Amino acid sequence: QVQLVESGGGLVQTGGSLRLSCAASGRTFSSYVMGWFRQAPGKEREFVSRISWRGLNTYYADSVKGRFTISRDNAKNTVYLQMNSLKPEDTAVYYCAGGQRAYSDPGGYDYWGQGTQVTVSS
Repeated sequence: QVQLVESGGGLVQTGGSLRLSCAASGRTFSSYVMGWFRQAPGKEREFVSRISWRGLNTYYADSVKGRFTISRDNAKNTVYLQMNSLKPEDTAVYYCAGGQRAYSDPGGYDYWGQGTQVTVSS
């Protein structure tokens, strides 16, 4: 029983930055792999990034490597996605998710947030 709430989305220009936050309720947060996914209009939900329990291992989709950084603060039950050098193709609804046996497949995640809109203008 974990509830996730994303925040931090908004409208930015190409090259701008946003930091997304995902606040989790529940005392099992620290044992979950946390991931970020995004879904653009008319497209499938795609993997963006994930982070291991301790935050020591991070993974990124090739499309965001070098631009996005995932981190977590287990004491605050929060995971972050720092997004820099944003491009119009980053426009999507961004979701955070948690799972105990999760990788980059959305099906491996048990808990999902409501999503936050990120729009990058050209």
